[in-house]
Order: sequence, then structure tokens, then C-alpha cells
Amino acid sequence: MRVADNREAVGHGRLSVVRTDTDGITVLGLDGEIDHQSVGGLTRALSVAGAPEGRRVVIDLSQVTFMDSSGVNALIAAFQSAQAARGWLRLVVVRGAVLRTLQLVGLDTVVPFHPTLEDALASAQPGA
Repeated sequence: MRVADNREAVGHGRLSVVRTDTDGITVLGLDGEIDHQSVGGLTRALSVAGAPEGRRVVIDLSQVTFMDSSGVNALIAAFQSAQAARGWLRLVVVRGAVLRTLQLVGLDTVVPFHPTLEDALASAQPGA
């Protein structure tokens, strides 16, 4: 697995976003709360992560402690954008409240959820 040197941490209020590119997959590690005040940081990171074709993104929500409908909407938009670009989106979700929120809206039925980042990246490899 190769990790690119363009790791960048950007603070957005109560949410920080760290972007890492690994073997052609953009990984966005989020830490904090995603709500109407902080969702702009996620939205900006997702727009930068987008490639015209074959967009492959893993969003690691394992350090997210709270998410409201703003975060849910951003994840739905990211999923739709990835599909439109013939790519995919995977989520790492382990926290109870965030997991429950995403399950309540049914996102787990359309976007693959993984318990760890390693699992999400392994599922993205050919033959996995």
C-alpha cells in the first residue's frame, strides 16, 4: 500500500478532515462533529477528492462523535457523485450514535459500511 505525501489536515470548527491518497483511493479521515456549522469542511474535502472518472473514496467516520442531517446529506451527495463518475464510496462507521443515524436513514443499504479502515481498503482491492 502506497500513501501519497499530500496528506493535509484542515480544521473546520469542531471537525477536522485529513486527506490521504492510498493506491489511487482517496481516504478522508474525519474527527469531531458533523453538523450544519462544520459540514462545509467535509463538502470541500469531497469536492477536492473528486476525479472525473472512476472516483474511489473511503470516508473514515470512526472518530466522528455526532452527525446531524447535514452530514447525512453530504454523504448521500458524495455517494451520488461517486456513482455518476463510475466510481464508488465506502464508509468506515464504528460509533453507535453515528452508525444508528446512518442506519435510520437507510444509508447502510446503499453504501458499503466497514468496521475498520483496513477492511474498507481491502474490499476495494481487485479480487476482494
